[in-house]
Formats: sequence, C-alpha cells, structure tokens
Amino acid sequence: MNNKTVSLFSGGGGLDLGFKQAGYDIVWAIDNNQDAVNTYKHNVGHEIMCGDITAIDINDIPKADIVIGGPPCQSFSLAGKRQCDDERGRLVWRYLEIIRRVSPKAFLFENVVGLVSAKDKQGNKILDGLLKTFEEAGYHVSWQLVNAADYGVPQLRKRVIIVGLKNGQFEFPVTTHNDGGTDGKKRYVSVEEAIGDLPMAGTSGRISEHDYPTMSKLDQYICSHVKPGGNYMDIPDEVPSVRIKRLKRDGGHTTCYGRMLPNKPAYTINTYFNRPNVGCNIHYKHDRIITLREAMRLQTFPDSYEFVSKSKQGKNLIVGNAVPPHLAFVLATKLKEYLS
Repeated sequence: MNNKTVSLFSGGGGLDLGFKQAGYDIVWAIDNNQDAVNTYKHNVGHEIMCGDITAIDINDIPKADIVIGGPPCQSFSLAGKRQCDDERGRLVWRYLEIIRRVSPKAFLFENVVGLVSAKDKQGNKILDGLLKTFEEAGYHVSWQLVNAADYGVPQLRKRVIIVGLKNGQFEFPVTTHNDGGTDGKKRYVSVEEAIGDLPMAGTSGRISEHDYPTMSKLDQYICSHVKPGGNYMDIPDEVPSVRIKRLKRDGGHTTCYGRMLPNKPAYTINTYFNRPNVGCNIHYKHDRIITLREAMRLQTFPDSYEFVSKSKQGKNLIVGNAVPPHLAFVLATKLKEYLS
C-alpha cells in the first residue's frame, strides 16, 4: 500500500473508505466529533484523532502524498483569514495552511453545490477565490460539479469536487451511468436495486440499523397518501397540519413529504432523512420513512459498517454528511493515474 494520505474533516470516513478501498494508506486524520471519530476507528482505522483543527500544531501532521477532505465554505473571505468573523471561514484558511505545510503531490477538496454561487461579504465569488489561492500554493487545479448517480451511486447527490496536482492537470473520470442507459452507459442504479433485498424493517437481526422508524400516527397517515414520486400535494386537505397547508398555498419545496420512486435513484440523503417533511425520505413501497440502513445503502456504505455512536442524530449526521464511499473509490482510482 502506498500513496500516504492525510484526511481532514473526516467524519465517519465515507471519503476515506473509498480511498482505502482504492489502495491508499491513510496515515493521519482528524475530526471534531467524538462519535464520528469512534465510528471511524471501528470501520476505517485508528489513525484519526478527535480535536479542533484550528488548535492543533500543524507541524505534527505527517508528510503525505495527498490531502483529502473539505471544510465548510460559507464564510470564506477572499480578503484573508484576518477578516473571517466566522468559524467556518477560519476552517477554510486552516485547510489551505495545512496544504502548504504538508505539500502533497495532490489534494481532493469536496464541498456543497452552494459553493458555485456563493459570494463573500465583498461580493467576490468564493469558488474563484479558492481556485486562485490553491494555484498560488503551487497546484494545477481542476473542478467539477459531480453527480454521484453518474458513477453508479443510487442517489442524485451533487457536490463540488476540486482536485489540485503539483504536476499535471487532473481530468475527471468519464461518467458510467445516465438516466436512460443511453450512449453506451449503464442506467442509473435505482432505489429498489439498492435496498429492495433488505428484510422487512424491524423483523431481522441479520442486518443492523434496520429498525422500524419511530413515527407519529399523523406522519404514518400522511405517508399512506403519498404516491411514489409524489409529495405533499398528494396529502388530503383535511390533514391537520399548518405546514402542509402553507406548502400547498405557497408552493416550492417539491421534495417535502416526498416518496421515492423504485426505478429511479434517491434524491440527496441529508442529515434529516429520519423526517418525512425534510426531503424525499418516504420508502417507495412501505408507508414509512427509510431506515438508517437504507440510507446507508443509498450512500453506498457497506453492510459491514457499524456505528459506535449511541445517538440516533449522531448516526444520521455521519451518514448524511458523508461522501458516498463508491464515489470516493471512483475518484481515488482515477487520481492514482497521476500519482505513480
């Protein structure tokens, strides 16, 4: 195993799992969430520490061939770290400091779609500033808005991926899937393909994290009226919900109280997939929200992945914030071509 890797903002290790499966050697990792760190140690490796990335001595970080991860970017300021009045902005500058200190051959930076249009307080585009700063650090930079479904993940999850190389210009891997299975590509992996073989929720101990979700009787009633591919517009007007009445009146939020389609990928799995009113989280066939294991399948976590956290929301955060391990594997495999 080679390609020594440093992982920042590692969470439960979705990105790291993919890199490890592709043969990379994770030599150091960090996250500030103890539940995530404990879970990472159980599933990925013991190279991770729990700590505040802004408080550690970056001289203690080992040299590596590649740095992976992505800090929150909402408050990045092109004016520099002295004008960052938000913790998230300081995290971005810390990431850049670590890149300069470790001086890897390459880095992979992952972030949310909003980075494409986000601006700082001076009206400057944050993405442009990031790219320029990485270039000033000595890297040839490529970026792309990547849809995980295009690479075989059963989920329409779009994320910004930035790859920097000291030598060469990274070309993103050719997509392997599309909606219709045309142009020599495979059809998108569907929700049913991903989770249809699981036993009934709560009926088998063979699969962990597959308990029947806790739901109110009102939410169960609501779910029973939403058809596959439907949303809150399917819910009867007499349902005593101010939120639903407001949604019907004002429109928008088309995935709210959404039910998955069996023959299509899921929408983005976020950290609130345990709630029917936040995203398209209703099972395509059963009148319930998806289980934690089903969310993990849609994120391409292996069934062998186990949580150390006892907190339900702690588990949801790990899953919803993760880079799908399969997408990470695809990107890591392509990146290997430039590191040999």
